[in-house]
Amino acid sequence: MFMEALKVCLERTYSLVGVVGDGRAMVEEAIRVRPDAVIVDVGMPCLNGLDAAKRVQQKTPIPKFIFLTAQDVPNMAAAALELGPIGFLNTHSPASELLKAIDHVLRGECYLGQEMRPTDWVAAKSRGRRFWTEMTPRQRDVAQLLAEGRSAKEIAELLDVSPRTVEFHKQQIKDCFNLKSNADLVLFALKRGLISIDG
Repeated sequence: MFMEALKVCLERTYSLVGVVGDGRAMVEEAIRVRPDAVIVDVGMPCLNGLDAAKRVQQKTPIPKFIFLTAQDVPNMAAAALELGPIGFLNTHSPASELLKAIDHVLRGECYLGQEMRPTDWVAAKSRGRRFWTEMTPRQRDVAQLLAEGRSAKEIAELLDVSPRTVEFHKQQIKDCFNLKSNADLVLFALKRGLISIDG
């Protein structure tokens, strides 16, 4: 329902070239289509919006990103700023603010919704770097997919690795961050913005 409302809002002003339902599909479609801008739900399934955007950037510098989130997690906005000129808004922001963010980003400027602006930019920069460096990209993939409730076999098929490799990464994550249970892992992923409460 939210996606349909977003489409209607965007189509009044911009040419819409694609809509996808998860982060992995977004990476493939953005690389194939090379749009000027991509509206990204931070809490997308299969691959969160921040990691998906970073992977697109590694393949093509063309798209600019406007991130939407229902969560108020300072690390996410700080991490998004590490990707260059981006927009970052709460999903409850009015449509007019989204259009303003798109215009800013297309001009090469950052746009943060009022509630997303950090009060301490030095701390925000540090949080942003930590978001990207505390785990490897593969560990982030595994942590997100486990937190979404997927089995080791499902994850192995999705990432094209063996279930044993998935279990290895799961154990590494639990050991590194002192996680004792699957519930701890879900909370860990939630706090780092790898999954969304409403995702």
